[in-house]
Amino acid sequence: MKHLIINVAGLGWETTQRFGLTHLNGCAFKNALSVFPAVTCTAQATLRTATEAREHGMIANGIYLRNLQRPAFWEQSSQLVSGKRIWEEARKNGYTIGMFYFQQSLGEDVDELITPWPIHKHHGGMILKNYSRPLNKKPAGYNENFPLQQYWGPLANAKVGNRIVNDVASFADCDIAFVYIPTLDYDFQRYSATHKKCAKAIALLKQQLEQLFDFAKANNADVTILGDYEITEVTLPPAQPNLTLREVGYFAARNVNGHLYPDFNHSRAFAMADHEIAHVYIRDANDIPAVKSCLEATGDYAIIEERTPSAEWGHDLAGELLLQAKPGSWCAYTWWTLPHEAPDYATHIDIHSKPGYDPCELFFERWTFPPKTCQDLSRIKGTHGHKCEIAYLSTMPQITGSTFVELSDALAAWCRSLPKKGGA
Repeated sequence: MKHLIINVAGLGWETTQRFGLTHLNGCAFKNALSVFPAVTCTAQATLRTATEAREHGMIANGIYLRNLQRPAFWEQSSQLVSGKRIWEEARKNGYTIGMFYFQQSLGEDVDELITPWPIHKHHGGMILKNYSRPLNKKPAGYNENFPLQQYWGPLANAKVGNRIVNDVASFADCDIAFVYIPTLDYDFQRYSATHKKCAKAIALLKQQLEQLFDFAKANNADVTILGDYEITEVTLPPAQPNLTLREVGYFAARNVNGHLYPDFNHSRAFAMADHEIAHVYIRDANDIPAVKSCLEATGDYAIIEERTPSAEWGHDLAGELLLQAKPGSWCAYTWWTLPHEAPDYATHIDIHSKPGYDPCELFFERWTFPPKTCQDLSRIKGTHGHKCEIAYLSTMPQITGSTFVELSDALAAWCRSLPKKGGA
């Protein structure tokens, strides 16, 4: 009755076909339509609830806290994901659940958990530790110290997936385990798909998945692998919606020692950018037509859509508008024009202070000491967020579907079908 469910970042259908990753352990990959927006936190919330963003509330990798008037990216509380979990009936029937390296997993109602949760020291620096449950479980081979610098930032690399696989193999002792593997996420954003480092990342991912298959076989477990998005090549300059909104007076910034910091308290509109999409929050509904018009005038967007309850992303936490960059482009969070005007966090890895996703954190700025992350938007070669075809496979014939939501629902149906453990 055991089941290993693996979410692989960037495992798109075209990627599997381009690199010949069509089969694994005798199973063929199939294609399905992704969630929208096709980003990590939205997909993982959908996987847990079998619902779209309009229901579970993870409308991007960040949300805007209207009562605090500030965006919050990469928060880890499970309470941010609304809705019934697909494993609830199985857990009531005595089955144990594990969750490994998922976002928004702290406080999740599971039996086993590992997630990076560093301690930020008062005078700078971090204690790089994982958070794990049960708190007293320290099996042989598991190390709670975690190389966070390899998980994100200029030093991030595909080999961090090896650590995750080893942690699952040493720690997991549950009936249903959810595992996140970020192996493809780094070099596919840094380089074009033709770069040799992308091919190396694919080869390493294949090894990691084969290791997980071996672990599953040793534990009499089935395996389901699901991609979440396709990383597509960047061929155009990025859109900069906040720069546009600042130029026309909607986005407010305050000058502090020559640096421009956002003033969300007095901005009439601003964009929370996340890869290829951006949520635009507009304080006064009467401004929506004018804000939409000024963004349309740039010609930078394939889609500018007003929020409605029927939209896949149409949750109350979403913006009044959703932007989708043109194919080959993406949305940057920036609002300044001169490098010295950038806030101090722009040149550092600071995923919680930045009001948007910053892929430039994957690069060091050239020729600087001490080292800084770059501000050169042109270095980004891969992006995602639009609706796309993802790849999946399962050793269970009933885990099938034409969309990511249907696949999640199939997993939920399987969990509901499990008999009481022990036959009670």
